Amino acid sequence: MIDGHGDPNAEQAYQEAVEALYAVAYKLKFASKKTLGKDYVVPPLEGLWWSEDMETFTTRRDKRAWNWTMMIMQPDWITPGMFETACQQVDAKKDLPALPLLRLETYHEGLAVQILHVGSYDDEGPTLARMHEAFIPQHGYEMVGKHHEIYLSDPRRTAPEKLKTVLRQPVQKAGS
Repeated sequence: MIDGHGDPNAEQAYQEAVEALYAVAYKLKFASKKTLGKDYVVPPLEGLWWSEDMETFTTRRDKRAWNWTMMIMQPDWITPGMFETACQQVDAKKDLPALPLLRLETYHEGLAVQILHVGSYDDEGPTLARMHEAFIPQHGYEMVGKHHEIYLSDPRRTAPEKLKTVLRQPVQKAGS
C-alpha cells in the first residue's frame, strides 16, 4: 500500500506510487516462485479514495481534493521479511522515489456494496451516485469507510469506453 493526495491524472506522486507498487509486486511474485515454488498472477491495482466531502466523487468530481491509498493484494504466504527483501532488491536496481513510502499491511473492508462500471474513470460519477445516493439508502444501509476501486482493465491497452472497474463502498445497517 501507499498513500497520497490529489488528482491521479496530474500528480507525479500518483504515477510514482503505482510504479513502486508494481515493481515490488512483480519482485515478490518471482521470489515466491523461486524460493517457495508458489507462483501466482499479480492481482489488479486497487485504490481507496476519500475526501472531506463525498460530493467530490459523485457530483463535482474534483480530483484535486481526493486522498488515495493505492494497493496490490499479496498472497497470505508473502511475509514482511520477503516484502522488505523485495523492496531492497528493487531499490538497488531502480530509482523509485515512492519506494520508501510503500508498506505491507492487512486491509479488512467488511460488508460492502459493489457494482461493475464499464467506461472511462471520468464517467464514474453517475454510477457512483446511483450506488451512494440511491441503492445504499434505499436498502437500509449507510456508507462507512473509504470508497474502493478495483481496476480490472489496463488503461494503457484498453479504450476508455471499455475499461472495467469494480466500484465498492463499505456499508453498515443504517443507525448501527
